[in-house]
Amino acid sequence: MTSSLSLAAVVLAGGASRRMGRDKATLPVDGPSGPLTLVELVVSVVRLRCDPVFVVAAPGQALPSLDAIVLRDEILGVGPLLATGRGLRAAAEAGRTHAFVSAVDMPALTTEVIDTLAGPAQRSGAEVVLPWDGRDHYLAGIYRTSLHTVVAELLSAGERSMRALVNAVDTQRIVLPEQPALANVNTTDDLAAIQPPRLV
Repeated sequence: MTSSLSLAAVVLAGGASRRMGRDKATLPVDGPSGPLTLVELVVSVVRLRCDPVFVVAAPGQALPSLDAIVLRDEILGVGPLLATGRGLRAAAEAGRTHAFVSAVDMPALTTEVIDTLAGPAQRSGAEVVLPWDGRDHYLAGIYRTSLHTVVAELLSAGERSMRALVNAVDTQRIVLPEQPALANVNTTDDLAAIQPPRLV
């Protein structure tokens, strides 16, 4: 069942990609309508369910033209917590109470995953709703946008991990089977093994 919860999306595209050895966001992939980059693919998926869509990129990071609002990290290389706070703040300023926060390296992400989390987020009042398949997927969850203030406090205290945020607030975990939609790619072999979704 599709939830009526209005969502922004925050796509984190500015990671260092050390294991991949290059910027993941601009990796070429075979999309459902032809070749495109990984960030274009992820934006096209979340755009089907979320509005507005924010892409948080590193300072100076080159990106293709996107159907999204591009934000820039203030500092390079401090991890996803700072970028998440930046995106949540922008989503709150846009009038959204909830945002789907996604890594850029999820080529098989689907709107079904987003809606599976949106229902519980709407009903439970939890501040964070995460998929769990034996591990937490911090960068495939729904977050209350007001949490940008908590992120700021954690950063001021020297925290850098998403785990610190999730442990500091009311978090609900939704048990899901292991599936390609939640898989992150860290090598070109990972990318070749995952089939992007067919967009409708």
